[in-house]
Amino acid sequence: MNQQNTMELLGRIKGLSESDVHRSKAQHGDNALVRGKKRSFFGEFISNFGDPIIKILLVALVVNIVIRLRNFNWYETIGIALAILVSTFVSTLSEYGSESAFEKLQEDALKTKCRVKRAGGLMELPVSEVVVGDTVLLQPGDRIPADGVITSGELHVDQSPLNGESKEIIKRPGTEKPEDSRDFTSKNRLFRGCIVCSGEAIMRVDSVGAGTFYGRLALDIQEGPRESPLKLRLGKLARTISRFGYIGAALVAIADLFNSIVIAHGSQLDVIIRSLETPKELFGYLVHAATLAISVIVVAIPEGLPLMITIVLSSNMKRMMKDNVLVRKLVGIETSGNLNILFTDKTGTITKGKLKANFFISGNGTKYEDYSKFSRTELGRLMRLSGVYNTSAYISGTGAKMQAVGGNATERALLEFVMNDKPRRENVRVAASMPFSSANKFSSVQLKGDVNLTLVKGAPELVLPNCSFFYDTDGVKRDFTSMNRLKKLMADMAADAVRFLAVAVCEEDMSPNGMNRSLTLLGVVGIRDEIRREAAKAIRQVTSAGIQVVMITGDSKETASAIAREVGLIKGEAAGAVLTSDALQRMSDRELKDALPRLRVVARAVPSDKSRLINLAQDLGLVAGMTGDGINDAPALKKADVGFAMGSGTEVAKEAGDIVILDDNFLSISKAILYGRTIFKSIRKFIIFQLTINLCAVAISIIGPFIGINSPITVLQMLWVNMVMDTLAGLAFAGETPLKEYMNEPPKRRDEPIINKYMYNQILVGGIYTTLLCILFLKLPAIHTMYSHGTGDEFFMTAFFAMFIFAGVFNSFNARTTRLNLLAHIWGNKGFLAIMLLVTIIQIVIIYFGGAIFRTTGLRYSELQFVIILAFSVIPVDFIRKSVYSSKHRGNAI
Repeated sequence: MNQQNTMELLGRIKGLSESDVHRSKAQHGDNALVRGKKRSFFGEFISNFGDPIIKILLVALVVNIVIRLRNFNWYETIGIALAILVSTFVSTLSEYGSESAFEKLQEDALKTKCRVKRAGGLMELPVSEVVVGDTVLLQPGDRIPADGVITSGELHVDQSPLNGESKEIIKRPGTEKPEDSRDFTSKNRLFRGCIVCSGEAIMRVDSVGAGTFYGRLALDIQEGPRESPLKLRLGKLARTISRFGYIGAALVAIADLFNSIVIAHGSQLDVIIRSLETPKELFGYLVHAATLAISVIVVAIPEGLPLMITIVLSSNMKRMMKDNVLVRKLVGIETSGNLNILFTDKTGTITKGKLKANFFISGNGTKYEDYSKFSRTELGRLMRLSGVYNTSAYISGTGAKMQAVGGNATERALLEFVMNDKPRRENVRVAASMPFSSANKFSSVQLKGDVNLTLVKGAPELVLPNCSFFYDTDGVKRDFTSMNRLKKLMADMAADAVRFLAVAVCEEDMSPNGMNRSLTLLGVVGIRDEIRREAAKAIRQVTSAGIQVVMITGDSKETASAIAREVGLIKGEAAGAVLTSDALQRMSDRELKDALPRLRVVARAVPSDKSRLINLAQDLGLVAGMTGDGINDAPALKKADVGFAMGSGTEVAKEAGDIVILDDNFLSISKAILYGRTIFKSIRKFIIFQLTINLCAVAISIIGPFIGINSPITVLQMLWVNMVMDTLAGLAFAGETPLKEYMNEPPKRRDEPIINKYMYNQILVGGIYTTLLCILFLKLPAIHTMYSHGTGDEFFMTAFFAMFIFAGVFNSFNARTTRLNLLAHIWGNKGFLAIMLLVTIIQIVIIYFGGAIFRTTGLRYSELQFVIILAFSVIPVDFIRKSVYSSKHRGNAI
């Protein structure tokens, strides 16, 4: 339909009056996107205080404030408060803006205008003012403003913003039923957000705002994600630590009361009874015991854990950028390492997302992998003429920047196949043309000048029956008797997801009503969306990690199966591995859950399939990942436990995802999974390190009253210990090297506790040994005598403080690897060595220059050497533990 016909038809359409518009708005609403209630930054900040570990720290903070009111030693209180505020603030910064995907949708919508026929004439209006019943004029480049039906004309529409498939769809008037309103394959339905590539048409709007497919996506992407595996595990850890702290606190209180009431009174019953009968004295015992109990709870809590998690996640963001992985939401890094199932797009992720002419088969069956193999022949010259002139595409740029633009994807592929051939000097003009259409399934042009030929290209089943001859390499006509052989070759290659285009010429003028007869075949071109070179390797890595990969594509079942087999997703018969969207729709949720473990490919997929599969996988307790690049992928990206958005995708998809794969490469997804697993191991290593020291501190607090030990470490010294355990240790473990062997481990269960049997074993053995070491140091007369050359206990207590710190430093080496070789892969984390060296240097400075502030005094070299040797003993003890444990258990312990 030409422009004159369109305007004439529009002139006959009355259009809505102002009163009609008001009635339509009242009945169907306007075309604005519906927005859910958005939480403010402060609201997000407050909600993050609901983190399980943060809750315990808040209780500890309040208790600390109460018990410090009397002595005004606020160092530990301030330390806990800072740990809470910093970790919560950083976490909020990473999570705030989760509604930015909706903001991007709204922003795009507000920028768009459209031409609407109203009673007052044709006018340009903002998209938000379109109502149900409006008549809209659509022309090339327009973004469709609402959902509706095409009433006249014909359009080539790019629906990839909604369905992710780059294939252009032809839309023309029809009589399809309302139940097809969400079917992208519908020939007469138009969808908001899609782009008109060519043609001209009139649309009648029947859905606006939240009623459009686009509007429903806007609602879906505002739904909050479910609780991450890490948060779930931290909740369980918080409950475990709470029980440990409460039991320890109760034991400390009992021990303190026993010491104050029984031991202090020489176990004399009459004296004990008299003290208990004195209210003031009894109240003093109870207050002292309660204070010690509360202190134990504070010591037991790993207040550095939330901050460490933030540090380890944040510090790995920069490293991941080098591997083309951009992390938008911190928790997405760790979650990616816990994936059980990954739903991935084909186009642009497993394949390059661009059609390419891979080979050419001449009429006699000769196959050419590259145009340069026959470009200097007459056959090559004719092929070049067809690629350059019988197309709507054209060449842009020169040299290395030369590319085919315009036209459809097939025409661009054919033009790129021949465009690097140096052009001949030819006086040629196009006298007539018939562009490609889905109805005709071919295109043709008539050339005049130095060349007088009609060029034809189209579907082989249409072109080949009209070919009587074919050109050999020298350009000599031969009788075309090898059609069956050619068809067999194409049938064999069709299993490899190849589509074919037949190219022919005719010496007669172009037929104005249809295809020319008596064609001479040049050959058929094999075109396909190329598989990424790294795709098979990456999928092999991910599947070997125990992760089920399911490819979702709009391609046919045959094409999808061929690609899946090529990249290794399907092997052998694999019954139930490939399902179409129609098959999915016929299955109940229970049936689909039963079929899910066998599923590898979903063909002819529609957007709703993705969200449904994510929901069902999560119902089965799986950690589900999703890749996507289109607006239609945004809800599934948001709903998934971790969403991988493609760097070349829409901004909405990137805003909805947790991680952006900048190079659109599946191999980068496997790297993100490896980083996620490494980070989870780093968190576990830090927990081993910190809880071992915490166990020692709690045990000394429990045993201390029985053996006359009272607070061997000062508050300021404890602040330094907390700095070592929290910030510096967090940085040290954050740089652990991602090892390929991690990808050979099965994924962790979503509900798997963060502390496993190996960790309990190491924490208990290490904590108990360090406790015994501390008690022996404090109580053995020989050691006390060694450090008693001062006026008081300053040398002795300095030595104990040094041993405690150095034991923690050496224990960090035990914690960072499950191997007997403590230096395994240490050079991959040079920061670990640097930080532990820094801690050692600062500790030595404190020993010799801390003075009254840290209650330290300079030790002799031999005294310091003895302390270091005692502290080093934690390494051979753990070596023995690891040897015994590894002899009884196999596999990676963490």
